Amino acid sequence: MSDLVPMPLAQLLRRAFAEHRAQGAVFDLPESKWYTGGAGDTSVRFHGDVASTPLGPAAGPQSQLAQNIALCWLGGARILELKTVQVKDDLVLPRPCIDATNVGYNVEWSQELKVEQSLEEYVKAAMLIRILGESGVARGAHEAGPHLLFDMSVGYDLPGIKSAKVDAFLRGMKDASTVVERLRGELTGDLARYRDLDFATRLSDCVTLSTFHGCPRGEIESICEHLLRDLGVHVVVKMNPTLLGYGEVSGILHDRLGFTEIRPIEAEFARDLQWGEALDMMGRLGDVASERGLTLGAKFTNTLVVENHRSFFPRSEERMYMSGQPLYPISLSLALRFREAVGAAFPISFSAGIDAQNFPDAAACGLAPITTCTDLLRQGGYGRLHKYLGNLHKRMQALGAKDLDGYILAAEGAASAGIGDVGLASLFNMRKVVTRTLDDARYTRAKNSAIPRKIGSELVLFDCISCDKCVPVCPNDANFVYHTAPVNGFAEEAFLREDGSVAHRLGVPFVVEQETQIGNYADFCNECGNCDIFCPEDGGPYIRKPRFFGSLASFEHKKKHGGFYLEASSELVRAWAFIAGRDYRLDLDRASGRATFGDGVFELTLAPESAIIEDARRLAGAVVPAGHVLSTAPARSILAIVRGVLAPERPNPVNAPLL
Repeated sequence: MSDLVPMPLAQLLRRAFAEHRAQGAVFDLPESKWYTGGAGDTSVRFHGDVASTPLGPAAGPQSQLAQNIALCWLGGARILELKTVQVKDDLVLPRPCIDATNVGYNVEWSQELKVEQSLEEYVKAAMLIRILGESGVARGAHEAGPHLLFDMSVGYDLPGIKSAKVDAFLRGMKDASTVVERLRGELTGDLARYRDLDFATRLSDCVTLSTFHGCPRGEIESICEHLLRDLGVHVVVKMNPTLLGYGEVSGILHDRLGFTEIRPIEAEFARDLQWGEALDMMGRLGDVASERGLTLGAKFTNTLVVENHRSFFPRSEERMYMSGQPLYPISLSLALRFREAVGAAFPISFSAGIDAQNFPDAAACGLAPITTCTDLLRQGGYGRLHKYLGNLHKRMQALGAKDLDGYILAAEGAASAGIGDVGLASLFNMRKVVTRTLDDARYTRAKNSAIPRKIGSELVLFDCISCDKCVPVCPNDANFVYHTAPVNGFAEEAFLREDGSVAHRLGVPFVVEQETQIGNYADFCNECGNCDIFCPEDGGPYIRKPRFFGSLASFEHKKKHGGFYLEASSELVRAWAFIAGRDYRLDLDRASGRATFGDGVFELTLAPESAIIEDARRLAGAVVPAGHVLSTAPARSILAIVRGVLAPERPNPVNAPLL
């Protein structure tokens, strides 16, 4: 598994600034897809604070690394549910882990960073966003500052949450001053002007609790009491779809929507939190929250645990977790049932199959935050977010609504029916939306069974159809575009003569046909497999395209699938490569264009531009295996890659340290 390696704050900032100057984009998201506001006030209250929109990412792949969180913010997200943190931060997770072919399945389990890394990454994200706003780069992004809220997500049991590791995370998010001061130290040189900004140190005082299917009611309640009493944070309890009951969930999935191949695991319904238990528990916890001057809410819902009926994930995974379109009517039905039972006693947040089309309906139901995940794994990625709010603003404008309260009263005719209370209007709207949704064909299998088209060709290191689909669908912005000059020539081969001298001869053709190429920054790539889903060619961009590492240590640790590590100055580029199971090293003198290339046995001097062998020699003390040949094809690949990825005209994760 490829471990995630976060990028330092200074490098993220320099890349963002350079990319914006050169391309009018930040982290591959063009300005045209940033949220810049619209008609009407979309601000909402969330557990005592105000956010300027109800939109955010769900705790998942879009809310783990700092650049992911910044991309959500640029798209209009203002309540960010951070990826779930738990004490077991050294798990070996199955890969691939995300299948968003049409519905949405995953086998991923909480954060892929160490707990202390998660804290630093979330602090870094807040500082990154603050600086992007202050710098003027993101002046088009609507209302930053205090209207952006972070919502922690933790799991999965009481001992883990009370552990020193997770407790330090929770307290660190409430007072991040130590981490903020440490990260200020990275703001040197051209970034020093931002060092004294009033960065927020209280990043969050709200926790959304995520527990496993089957977690007993007593365990959930004890965790919530601990969070409320001992840590003094607002709490949102994430509910599982199983609360709706096996019969009703199966009825919606199979009978109404036609997803007969999706098989919920009936035993999970029996051992999960039961409906009556949930209502009683929320009542007791509501009293505790009131005593402490805090708020308690519910979130609908977690993913739905189902049998692994697909071939995408390892067969060792007997279960997987469903998200996406079919979860929307299930979770909304459950949210309605809860609201009808408890009234407006608890605020409700929502995450299940949210997209740009149904987001305005969810907002009309008074839900906040309304978070999304699966939809952002589809073509366009973070570029899809601004349409959520754009559609809401259009709906508000058409109804003449000045704010969300006015919109809720007008959206489904509540005001016309004589309802003037927004809480009652939300319930009125939700009943209508649920009825309409259960009969809506867009949530059926017939509308969600298409698969991304494959064209039958295999990916290789260079050249593809250059559709660039793999770039936005990566939640970590690990895939990127770089440019190369076309090449049409031949490689040479160095070999050992019988007399012990090293000679060379003409080898195989070496051809690079296209200018536009795709690279993968392996330190950002968790090998989730999502880019493979949407790539028209076979093999997976994250496997077949050049994989770059941010340090020599990372390269040496994870190079088994191939990869590159580059060190560069104004005088010299040093490149380490692992290609087709062999290690190579190349040094390029930038002034002369001459390169030295070797494999630990032979060392070649290559002429500028042509890469023709000028000199070939055996390294001192090297044992030459029988029939050993060193081709210049890998050298020509490295040279083409180096010249492309280090070009400052296209900022990317590899050249970020040089910008």
